[in-house]
Amino acid sequence: MPVVWNSNHVMHDPSGEVWVGVRIPGTETAPRLARILEAVSAAGANPVTAPTHGAEILARVHSDSLVEFLAGAWQAWEEWGYTTDPGADRVIPYVFALPDVAPADVVPRSPAARAGQHAMDTMTLIGPGTWEAALGAASAAVHAADLVIGGEHAVYAAVRPPGHHVGTSFYGGSCYLNNAAVAATRLLAAFGSVAVIDVDAHHGNGTQQIFWDRSDVRYGSVHVDPGEGWFPHYVGFAGETGGAPGSNLNLPLPPGTGDGDWLAAVADLAGFATGAGALVVSLGVDAAAADPESPLQVSIAGYARAGEVLGELGLPTVIVQEGGYDLDTIGDLVVAFLTGYEGAQR
Repeated sequence: MPVVWNSNHVMHDPSGEVWVGVRIPGTETAPRLARILEAVSAAGANPVTAPTHGAEILARVHSDSLVEFLAGAWQAWEEWGYTTDPGADRVIPYVFALPDVAPADVVPRSPAARAGQHAMDTMTLIGPGTWEAALGAASAAVHAADLVIGGEHAVYAAVRPPGHHVGTSFYGGSCYLNNAAVAATRLLAAFGSVAVIDVDAHHGNGTQQIFWDRSDVRYGSVHVDPGEGWFPHYVGFAGETGGAPGSNLNLPLPPGTGDGDWLAAVADLAGFATGAGALVVSLGVDAAAADPESPLQVSIAGYARAGEVLGELGLPTVIVQEGGYDLDTIGDLVVAFLTGYEGAQR
């Protein structure tokens, strides 16, 4: 299976995150992708560097306001002199424009206030290379989709930062642009309909929001139950079935769930995807037992079997990297899923 990536990912260093008001070390760091690339290369892949596109690839997914903000956030932060303040080495919102607080057409001058118009949390910090890295990740997803359109059966986009928490006009959850959504919209012109199946440990609230009212893109996710206190907290429940009939399927699982129930949910998602013209897999491997960012207990064998289940659909597929934060296991988990997927094609 072809593997594509973009070297701009190393330009993004979030320098930690702010969680419940405290600055802590971040987990979405450059070594994540380095470990993945090492593992897929050792398994026989030859990763290819994807070209970086312009912001036009985002037009069918994200609002002009979000794109314009992200592209200029760091420069504005510097121009306003925030970088000279202790602890302000990254763009961090301090106030949030909730719907009942601010008129939608107000654009504040302060970049800290503008961040609060688009950010959904204080964990997703913007630094001097964040925009370049995010655009590079989206570009790699587009390149993977173009290869599938050109005849490849499946392509893996090894990208960071991840993207499934980003909606039309908001970012968060260590994500800045929705790579899976960009790939899905790219595939639509060639295949007519797309299913996005998300096996990340956390619900892809951004992907759900982007495609909520679409009949040509269906979104399905298996994830830890947000009602049990897990990000993104407010969405990801089973009752969210989409604005278009049959467009959305959420399968939340309780903390501690292992292979059996998780794989049963993956099988249900495969059934949900049946009949689509193409498939996008949001491949988070943070449901694994060793991962520090979720309470799910999926094994490496479970990920291999999940790859087989989705590979058995036989659909043209783009696999896009999302979460996965245990550096000792992330590469092996990705290889297990990809190997399982490819094994189902033989």
